[in-house]
Amino acid sequence: MKQRKAADLKELTPEELLMLLDESRETLSKQTFQHALKQLHDTSYLKVLRRDVARINTILNERNRANQNG
Repeated sequence: MKQRKAADLKELTPEELLMLLDESRETLSKQTFQHALKQLHDTSYLKVLRRDVARINTILNERNRANQNG
């Protein structure tokens, strides 16, 4: 899986971002479990997933702050 660009994520609606966040967290959870069982071949994928989750959370938080400030 390829890293998602922040510019692409900013174009999505909050609902789409939340769905994507749930999917990414679920995938990260499964991949972390696979890594613990030594069944994961590409461990760099975990880093990509963690950063994607952080990127999505950052965009959602930016939008929430912008809405609160007017």
